[in-house]
Amino acid sequence: MNDEIKNMIQNEIDNNEVCLFMKGTPDFPQCGFSANAVAILNYFNVEFKSYNVLENDELRQGIKQFSDWPTIPQIYINQEFIGGFDILKDMAESGDFEQILKEKKINFKIQN
Repeated sequence: MNDEIKNMIQNEIDNNEVCLFMKGTPDFPQCGFSANAVAILNYFNVEFKSYNVLENDELRQGIKQFSDWPTIPQIYINQEFIGGFDILKDMAESGDFEQILKEKKINFKIQN
């Protein structure tokens, strides 16, 4: 991974409370896992910054190296790598995601 991509990733993680590196955009996800990650964040009404890795292959490969995680989507909360969709889903179902949001002082409101 080149320094430019590494610095861009680090900068975005440092400057956004919740970052989602995904395939597509929140309005037009390009894979089911990305769509479901967006759905979870929307369920909790969490504001997040998204990055479409399909627009830049260097970013797509770079985020995998950066996190040492092989799949996309990937979520970061307050500079901490949380994981991919499978982990996000498990955390949402168990209540751990809500706990992390509270601990990290991320505003959220569960949709009824």
